[in-house]
Amino acid sequence: MNADTTGPHVVVAGGGIAGLAAAHRLAVAGHRVTLLEAGPRLGGKLLAGEIAGAPVDLGAESLLARRPEAVALARAVGLGDRLQAPATTTASVWSRGELIPMPKGHVMGVPGDARAVEGLLSEEGVRRIGLDAELAPTEIGDDIAIGAYVAARMGHEVVDRLVEPLLGGVYAGDAYRISMRAAVPALFEAARTRPTLTAAVRAVQRAGATAPADAAGAATGLGGSVFLGIRGGVGTLPAAVADAIRAAGGEILTNAPVTALRRSGATGWQVVSGDRVLTADAVVLATPAGPAAALLAAHAPAAATELDAIDYASMALVTLAFRRSDLPALAGSGFLVPPVDGHTIKASTFSSQKWRWVTDGAPDLFVLRTSVGRHGEEDQVQREDADLVDASLKDLAAATGLAARPVATTVTRWTGGLPQYPVGHLDRVARVRRAVAALPGLRVAGAAYDGVGVPACVASAHRAADEIIATSKRTHPGAGHSL
Repeated sequence: MNADTTGPHVVVAGGGIAGLAAAHRLAVAGHRVTLLEAGPRLGGKLLAGEIAGAPVDLGAESLLARRPEAVALARAVGLGDRLQAPATTTASVWSRGELIPMPKGHVMGVPGDARAVEGLLSEEGVRRIGLDAELAPTEIGDDIAIGAYVAARMGHEVVDRLVEPLLGGVYAGDAYRISMRAAVPALFEAARTRPTLTAAVRAVQRAGATAPADAAGAATGLGGSVFLGIRGGVGTLPAAVADAIRAAGGEILTNAPVTALRRSGATGWQVVSGDRVLTADAVVLATPAGPAAALLAAHAPAAATELDAIDYASMALVTLAFRRSDLPALAGSGFLVPPVDGHTIKASTFSSQKWRWVTDGAPDLFVLRTSVGRHGEEDQVQREDADLVDASLKDLAAATGLAARPVATTVTRWTGGLPQYPVGHLDRVARVRRAVAALPGLRVAGAAYDGVGVPACVASAHRAADEIIATSKRTHPGAGHSL
């Protein structure tokens, strides 16, 4: 535990997981930290709740275990013994009116062998994948839309039926616009040097198969799980991080939006929040792109312009609790829904089957979630709660035969929750960071930059914090030690 609060003062704007991770990193390194969150609670898109007495996640529900950052943070704040692998990861795709097991042997929906998708695609769709081997290499350049590239190599059906629903679950976006370099960087790099897309997929698969031991198992001690949850919900992580920040001497204020930044001397900052003005040696902006742009407009107008151009998608989560005895047999962890079929929901997660802690908390109930909304579908997300519940039940009935009425429902809207990563996104981020780096003691972090998943947000936060720590050691000799 760090008990020294005499080090350089850093203000972190934003109390989502990125802001919390940055504040934690800084506090345990010996910096005085003040975290300012505009809203009434911490955690951003991580939110633990309950339905009919059953504990549930009402936001992000899992951590990608093959990246170490989020799991390491959970362990660092005392949640290591609560990490839990899914009870099942067997998912399906609801395509053309049938639930079809998710094919294996693909990279974000792009198959390495056409035979792997025979049950999901039409015969013509499977044959079209084979044409990839006959096409001349595609010039990818600095970036390309993954949907457009895969469709050109393997046909639209593999994009519409597999790539789109998988990417939609991550970005709530359009695969035909999403940057391949940003969303699937390993495949992007492989495709630049392989003659066919099939060869690139197989190269990525071989690289994964020959990774040292098992990255997930080695990092977590929980076997080879690709994803991990936290008993009680991933939404419990923010409070644990906040407690660790306070224990290290940090201050956290909610309902405290940052309304202005002012320069203070050659390297310092004044941070305005309501009628309070804080003097800081450094600042981390861990807000969404729009608020960050507003704060940077006077100091880094080029960065502000770039951030203003980042678009966001909204989505809603519909959480439903049923009496377990009322339900038909439901298999696996849930299913994805191709947008091309025109249904309302884009996915459903069978929480009571996926996470043991949900069943342990309410053994007589069956809890599931549906998600609604993609980029450009704001009207869907803003429908009345009852309409979203009815639409979800209609789609669930068509997909699974579920006819029961729920005993409780909860609709959680994440308005403007998911930044979009179109072609050129990473170049935009690089330009933002170059412009911001010219300002002493200022850094940015969050989902708008390097990835929307929890580990990516934590990594972004650690990058910002580490750069400030390194600068502090040069300008404040003796800073950065902890007890």
